[in-house]
Amino acid sequence: MPQLNYNHLYYFWQVCKSGSVVNAAQVLCLTPQTVTGQIKALEERLGGPLFKRQGRGLMPSELGQMVFRYADRMFTLSQEMLDIVNYRKESSLLFEVGVADALSKRLVSKVLETAVVAEEKLHLRCYESTHEMLLEQLSQHKLDMILSDCSIDSTQQEGLFSVKLGECGVSFWCRQPVPDADFPQCLEQRRLLIPGRRTLLGRKLLNWFMSQNLQIEIFGEFDDAALMKAFGMNHNAIFVTPSLYADEIWAGDNIIEVGRLDSVVEEYHVIFAERMIQHPAVQRICHTDFSSLFIPVA
Repeated sequence: MPQLNYNHLYYFWQVCKSGSVVNAAQVLCLTPQTVTGQIKALEERLGGPLFKRQGRGLMPSELGQMVFRYADRMFTLSQEMLDIVNYRKESSLLFEVGVADALSKRLVSKVLETAVVAEEKLHLRCYESTHEMLLEQLSQHKLDMILSDCSIDSTQQEGLFSVKLGECGVSFWCRQPVPDADFPQCLEQRRLLIPGRRTLLGRKLLNWFMSQNLQIEIFGEFDDAALMKAFGMNHNAIFVTPSLYADEIWAGDNIIEVGRLDSVVEEYHVIFAERMIQHPAVQRICHTDFSSLFIPVA
């Protein structure tokens, strides 16, 4: 019996994952005609069609669905093998981490410090993006771990797990006192800067404003706390950050804490794939108690 051509199987797998021959061809840096020809050769080898037409697109046939399940397990396992090999590349333990751009870089730095030990040569690579983009890269085996303000549901994200590191309430700040109003009604007196609504904290705050019947004016949305502070200082606006940033906010500036809110919290999670459970850096982070990091300045 002729040996199966695994290149043909790989092209078929990419078409299934990409959704079309054209998309797969772009991923593979081949022409669509070449990909189509290779899949036809695989169909001849397996003795049946792997796709059927559905409207203007393609979907796997019954045979194609069965072949894809096996191919997906094969190529996922091969990627895990490459990950393990890459960990020891140049005698270093490779550790690629995605960081959600809404998180405090100082806090992220302290979390990552626990991954570093003197007796182990670690090669750390950090990437910053949105939670959604990082989650997609993690599922594609392009990252080992994510630090994010959102968790994931393991029942909905098969093969992915999350561990909560901690949480912290938020504080509202401004450069000058807000006259004749108690918190939180004082938030109606000035324009407000908040984290972007694509972040979990931003959405929580918007829901809280509605629950309190506050008539607030959103002046701007920022993912970076330092930029929010600078903009708020220049425009005498009220801005909001996690309370654990208090020492950073107060440092060297005449800034007043308008109010503190413990019922709305920013969360910190690590997210990793099942294949990363044995990665020593992931284990160290998941087994470390970070509670002291999330105690806000009084």
